[in-house]
Amino acid sequence: MSPPAPPAAADPQQYVQHKAAASGSSFYYAFLFLPPRRRAAITAYYAFCREVDDVVDEMHDAGVAAAKLAWWRQEVHAAFAGRPSHPVMRALVPLAAEFSIEPAHLTAVIDGCQIDLQQSRFLDFAALAHYCDLVAGVVGEVAANIFGRTEAATLQYAHRLGLAMQLTNIIRDVGDDARRGRIYLPLSELQRFDVKAAELLKRDSPWGYSERFDALMRFQAERAHRSYDQAFALLPEADRSAQRPGLMMANIYRTLLREIEADGFRVLHQRTSLTPLRKLWIAMRTHWRGR
Repeated sequence: MSPPAPPAAADPQQYVQHKAAASGSSFYYAFLFLPPRRRAAITAYYAFCREVDDVVDEMHDAGVAAAKLAWWRQEVHAAFAGRPSHPVMRALVPLAAEFSIEPAHLTAVIDGCQIDLQQSRFLDFAALAHYCDLVAGVVGEVAANIFGRTEAATLQYAHRLGLAMQLTNIIRDVGDDARRGRIYLPLSELQRFDVKAAELLKRDSPWGYSERFDALMRFQAERAHRSYDQAFALLPEADRSAQRPGLMMANIYRTLLREIEADGFRVLHQRTSLTPLRKLWIAMRTHWRGR
């Protein structure tokens, strides 16, 4: 099985830097405020997450995607055994021990992407929350360790914040996901608000906006806001300063959520985003305020 990878000769640091910057993610703006070694570690880990996530996002053949995920599992185990071949792993492994990054932190992300290959619906919120923890909660845990953590409670904060941010992604991407045949909103909640899956999957005009859809999305947004509030309440004061990069990301994502709310949840036909300048401003303001 050949790797879904660039040549091993690629410079690891340049490769992960490009991967992180090219994604346009809000995470990148938080990385800018970290000291060099912490920035290198989070950039390498984030690049790994992007590589694995791209396997599913760019999937044209489920069998090929499954083979690529299997290759990544092998690469994780080989890399931590001292034999990394992909530039992402060659950038990440030398920093892993220093920042408590373990193979399980990487394979959890692969597990989450495996779920994406195997199912396109979630029966209830418990199933969705499990998925969110794999693809976002564990990422939050790794990020918290890299940023600097002294309290065990900070891990609870990180997982809850990961949930809040992933729920925000799901709200933003309802239309995009539906056009790929995927629905992340729990089916039990669609049923509760009398919204049919076909209304989300509709590919032609008029779009499936309705009072029922609006009520469903307000319910999703309220849960995301509760998750942000719970996360902030869990963050110990002793770690607040070190965790400012995570708070930057949280503030960027929550601003996005509020934009979507203010726009009336018009997420079926468009994808709301913040400009790079606005993301940078939110990150800088959080850095100055410390919250």
